Amino acid sequence: MFVSHLELADFRNYHSASLALAPGPNLIVGSNGQGKTNLVESINYLATLGSHRVSTDQALIRHGRDVAVVRARLEHGGRQLLVELQLNRTGANRAQLNRAAAKPRDLPRHVHAVLFAPEDLALVRGEPSGRRRFLDQLLVQLTPRMAGVLADYDRVLKQRNTLLKSARAARVGAAQLSTLDVWDERLIDLGSEIIEARGELVGGLRPFVGTAYAAIAGEVHEAELASELSILGAAPDEETEVSEQSVRSEIDRTEAVSAFTTALARNRRAELERGLTLAGPHRDDLLLRLNGLPARGYASHGESWSFALALRLASAALLRADSASGDPVLILDDVFAELDESRRLRLADAVAGYEQVLITAAVESDVPPALAAHTVRIRAGEVIDEAGGA
Repeated sequence: MFVSHLELADFRNYHSASLALAPGPNLIVGSNGQGKTNLVESINYLATLGSHRVSTDQALIRHGRDVAVVRARLEHGGRQLLVELQLNRTGANRAQLNRAAAKPRDLPRHVHAVLFAPEDLALVRGEPSGRRRFLDQLLVQLTPRMAGVLADYDRVLKQRNTLLKSARAARVGAAQLSTLDVWDERLIDLGSEIIEARGELVGGLRPFVGTAYAAIAGEVHEAELASELSILGAAPDEETEVSEQSVRSEIDRTEAVSAFTTALARNRRAELERGLTLAGPHRDDLLLRLNGLPARGYASHGESWSFALALRLASAALLRADSASGDPVLILDDVFAELDESRRLRLADAVAGYEQVLITAAVESDVPPALAAHTVRIRAGEVIDEAGGA
């Protein structure tokens, strides 16, 4: 799959933009702050319904405007699909597929993209919440109905936490505890489905990560992934040491239900004291190991960059293997400036076979010439030049 045409209206710093894109590599060049990242962010938003830079949609709508529009023409196997998303400052967002009304959550079913940006170093060095978000966005692309499961879980979690806080304030009455049991059942049902799905995703990514790491770093290290589960006693959000008892390669739903039920019973007193749900997929982590050691805290800067890139390349490989719509659009946002010359060349080789690759750069010479086949220049939220044939 590739994006042949992109239009923006009042998205980020763009009043309006219309841009033709080509199969293969597309290099988007411009000084910092001109809008390069905003272009590729719009495509990634269609695929993930989320931004890699902000947590709410409000920042995506141009200042002083109430609506932003992203419209993309996708092509695959000679067929075209027009995808449109309208972001609203107030009210629900709206979507269209070939001019027919659709739900925004339907878009990831049709748009597949993988974006790597400098912020992704936090996948290795940052907090567990970033790694959970990484897994969940990929999960939704692979299984779009999981968007509803994740949203339902978040809603139940908020209700349960509200009840825990009121029970704490009321010093725990019988009515609050009986209501809590009802929310527990729903939390366990939805949470166990998420835990199982994430486990299967980690298992699917695992063989691709080692290959991708070797391709980027130019040397063989044992790059491993595993799930660190709070229902088995892990507390990654509280900076505790990794307990091998809580680390699993995969876990099926039946086992997850049993462990989740036990964890809620074990944590009941502490949860009532803190007014907070202490176990579930919202408290889990993706454990990254390099040569048997946790990458967070042990990997060097270069190793961390290679691991983060490997996670994104493994995601693209998994989407490519799973999808009937061809390759995902691979987006490399201001990545080459962070890499030495050898890693730049190896990354260029690793992405060369993808149907479409979008690269942004402030300095054109940072990007290997093989990835500059179609060059677009951006200045102050405007496309000022498009040139093919590097």
